[in-house]
This record gives sequence, structure tokens and C-alpha cells, in this order.
Amino acid sequence: MYFYVDESGQTGLNLFDESQPFLYYGVLISRFNLDILAEKDLKPLRKKLDVERLHASELGNGRLVEISKDINKIKRKYNLSFDFHRIAKADHALISFFDQVFDQGLNPAVPWDAYWTPLKYMLLGKVAYLFDDETLKKAWKARITVNNAQANKLLIEVCEVILGRVSYLPDARSQEIITDGLSWVVKNVEAISYNIDTKKDGLQISPNLIGFQSVMHGIASRLEKEKTEASKVIVDRQSEFNAAQEHITKFYQEARDIPWVSGPGLPVMNLTHIPKVPITCTAGTESAGLEIVDIFIWIFKRNMENKPLANELVPIINGQLRRGRYDEVSINALMDRWGKWFQNLPEPSEESLEKARKMIADQEVIRKTHVKN
Repeated sequence: MYFYVDESGQTGLNLFDESQPFLYYGVLISRFNLDILAEKDLKPLRKKLDVERLHASELGNGRLVEISKDINKIKRKYNLSFDFHRIAKADHALISFFDQVFDQGLNPAVPWDAYWTPLKYMLLGKVAYLFDDETLKKAWKARITVNNAQANKLLIEVCEVILGRVSYLPDARSQEIITDGLSWVVKNVEAISYNIDTKKDGLQISPNLIGFQSVMHGIASRLEKEKTEASKVIVDRQSEFNAAQEHITKFYQEARDIPWVSGPGLPVMNLTHIPKVPITCTAGTESAGLEIVDIFIWIFKRNMENKPLANELVPIINGQLRRGRYDEVSINALMDRWGKWFQNLPEPSEESLEKARKMIADQEVIRKTHVKN
């Protein structure tokens, strides 16, 4: 299978551009090499529109309508499927804060079960409730600041602001966990290693890399379902993130046989079906597949953001909603998924409750020794 990967809404480490709150990745899937076969289909379309390449953002609704039937023919001819990934950038900043500050492996004042079980998502939701835009921007600034002293000062300020709001939460246990966790960070800020060491490290925590990881897992899921291998994974060439994308791909490939278990009840990261081939970074001007995926991303993005979309372009979406997949990284998506999970949990037996109470009590004895410090 051939996979063509492109993105839209890229703002690097600037996560608070109000005009582009989301980063999108689109993956076009076909059993055919579109760069060879579809080139002859696109040539007459470029000629018809008098352009060198088909760029959806430049063509807009009006001109895309002129070739909408042709794009649909190409879709059917090559049996195209389309997967769409979206990352809420501001939410990424908050999740990044949470995963660094409340990681129980780094912060011993956080209960084990509050981070290494699905309870972490409930705690994340509580922490998110305590943030406003200004505090979140400061937390992200601390995360991407190379100077340790400056970053630690900003982080402490963020923690102190959130500590002042903990009383907003209705339940005492959440108040206790968040208060203990943040208070420990204020006293032991160096131990968290919150900020990046170099500007280059910033690429590894960018929403681009988080989105690309989702892309690779999506491709692996496709390959597992189809019981096949990837012939090629073509990624749009751009100077800033290709090296990091190649790095994460190689890491996943080398870890294909390693079971990644985070904790009881948490998702297991299965890398078994990660593509064996290296990604091929290609300029969009040299790939018919990337030219087509650019059009698909533009159409799907406008539909998702409720922006005007010509009726003639809607069939491209309608045909793919059943065939394609959608994945989102956001607080709302996490709360929706895990809220349903908690609602469907069976009632525990009295014996199970007693075991849980004892385990929590034993853990609390150890945890509270760190809280006092």
C-alpha cells in the first residue's frame, strides 16, 4: 500500500495563533503508486486551470469546482481512502504541562494510580479546568525556554496560580492531589526537568511530531487490518520537521517487537505493524499523490471548521466518511473517550473495594512522606 502524508495549519512552536488553532495531518491511501499512475490524470487538470500545480488554498472553492468531477473519478479509479488527524494546539500545551508535572515517575507527591491508570484522564480534566489562556501560555513558554533559571521561574509562577484556584474544584481528593503535586514541584522544580535543553529539542515536543505519531499509528492500523505491508510512505518535504519525523519513524521501527504497556487499563502501544520502509520526504511539486492529498485536506478541513464549501465538493467527503478514519488529540476528545469508559465500568465487588482501599492506604503512607518535604 502507498501512503501520502501532508499537513496543514503548521505554526511550529507557536500554539496560540488564533487564526490556526488546529494542526491537521491528512493521509491518502491507495494500492497504486499515484506518483507514477495519477500523474497522467492530473496533467490535463493543471492545463485546464492554467496552473503548474494544484494547490487547493490557491484555487479555492470556485476553481476546485471546475475539476471536482475529475477528482471524484481519480478517487474511484485508484480506490482512494483518506485518514484525517487533528491536534488542538492549545490543548497540546496543557497536556504537555500535565504529563511533565504530574508524571508520578518524576513527581512522588502524585499518587501512583492518579497517573498510571485511566484516572489520569479524570485528573487531567480537573487540571485543565483550572487554567486560563494567560496561564497556559506561560506554561508553554516555560516548556520551550532553554534557559533553566527562566523556565523554572515561569513554571513556579504557573504552579502558584493554579494552587490558588484548587478550591474551585468540588471534590476534596482532586484538591488534595493537585495541591500536593504542584506544591512538590514548587519546592523541587529542578527535579521535573520541565523545559527543553536546546531549540532542536523543541521539535520533539511540537504538535507536528505528536500529529505525526498519530499518522504512523494510523498507518500501522491500516496495515494490520489489510494484512499487508507498506510499499512506500511519502511525506511532504519541509526543512523544519522532516528530520524529526525520520527519527520517530526509525525509533518505532526499532521498537516493533517491544510491548509498550503504560499501566493497568491504559492503552497498549502496539508497534508491530509500523511500516518497515523508511519515510520518503518528497517535494509536493514532485508528487502527484501529495498534490491530491493537499486537495483532500483542504476540503475536509473546511468542512470540519464549518467554513463555506461548494456543494460540488461535498461528494468527495461523503464517499470517504465511511472509508476513512478520524483521530483527534484534544481535551474534549480525551474526556469523551474516557468519560464513556468510566460510565461503562461494572460495579466492583466488596472484596475488590477492600483490596483497593488497602492498596491506596499503603501507597498514601509512602506518598505523604514526600508531601511533607
